[in-house]
Amino acid sequence: MLDAVPPDDVSNLRLNLRRVVILRWWLLAAVLLAVASAPTLLDIDLPALPMLTAVVLMAGFNAYVRWRMRSDELVDANELFGQLCIDLTALAILLYLSGGAANPLISFLLVPVAVAALSLPGRLTAAVALLAVALYSLLMWQFLPLSVADAERAARLHLAGMWLSFVVSAAMIAWFVARMTASIRERDSRLAAAREQALRDERVVALGALAAGAAHELGTPLATIAVVVGELEREVFQNAEVHADLALVREQVAICKRIVSDMAARAGAVRSEQLQTQDAALWLQGVRTRWQAMRPRAGSRLTLAANSRAPRIVTEATLEQALVNLLNNAADASDAEIEIRLSWDAEKLEIAIEDAGPGFPVEVLRQAGRQPLASRHGGSGIGLMLAFSAVERMGGRIVLDNRPDGGRVRIELPLAHRTEA
Repeated sequence: MLDAVPPDDVSNLRLNLRRVVILRWWLLAAVLLAVASAPTLLDIDLPALPMLTAVVLMAGFNAYVRWRMRSDELVDANELFGQLCIDLTALAILLYLSGGAANPLISFLLVPVAVAALSLPGRLTAAVALLAVALYSLLMWQFLPLSVADAERAARLHLAGMWLSFVVSAAMIAWFVARMTASIRERDSRLAAAREQALRDERVVALGALAAGAAHELGTPLATIAVVVGELEREVFQNAEVHADLALVREQVAICKRIVSDMAARAGAVRSEQLQTQDAALWLQGVRTRWQAMRPRAGSRLTLAANSRAPRIVTEATLEQALVNLLNNAADASDAEIEIRLSWDAEKLEIAIEDAGPGFPVEVLRQAGRQPLASRHGGSGIGLMLAFSAVERMGGRIVLDNRPDGGRVRIELPLAHRTEA
């Protein structure tokens, strides 16, 4: 019966299998060195042929595992369990040929047990531990003894072997634990980021539902305002200045009605096949023109940082809304002209918005995009959060920083998935 492994743990099992392969290479190299040097340096006769045969077989097995790990085949806990059992059996064979439990390298049997404890479910870990205990017990009775004539020299060699076994085992276990701990920290960091993103998305979804309801409810009062403005314009006693003001009101009402209509039309999710691409420069100029109509008293200038043709990007409505929110923030920060710069390279497209205001407070630089901030100028304080959510959903990011003469917002969008040939 297979042990069920959660999807999030499959990648960790694959990483642990790769680490076991590395540990196995180290161990085989150490055994090969011991078999080759023992007769000369320690004056101990070892059964070289059967031991080398076991090393070669394990090297072939390890090479096969390493080759298999290059594929995308599913990895489960039972595979790692089987490999650790093979490792214990191979170690037991090598120890049987070199003195059994009297061999100071017997503690190498602990390495697979430690790997199992860090990587496998409790039931499989217990099975690996029981196998290691059983093999150790068997090696106390069944083994090929080593022939050492001098008892005092044999004791010194045993102590030296115990020291070497401790050093090697400690190094291998510490390396494996350190690598696994780093993987756990990285996974926890990814999970925390995913939870934070889920909370932001939940807020955005809730705001979207509220916006859809507001779009439906605002239709009637906007229509009433439009009728009243029309009647006021027809009054003959109104002067030219009042007529100009009424025309501005009528224009702003029309913009509001268009925004409300768009919000109602986009209340549902847009399918990817419905998305369109546009020339980035033309799209940005269009957004700037529409925003300028909403903020006629705000000044802006668009600059292209490259002479070549701008790439084409997917023009989702949420991206335009994000850009409008950021332009509104820049206009609120200062009455001076806003600089809008468009640049791109082979990897990404960047839209920079620079204002001449006081810059971003530390709290905004630290918390922007994670939660709604304190509102300014009667706003709701959610513009930045919505902008961050829209851009990040498209695979990009927003970077806030301060210049010596004002604040700057940079929207970075990847071109790998946004460009058409």
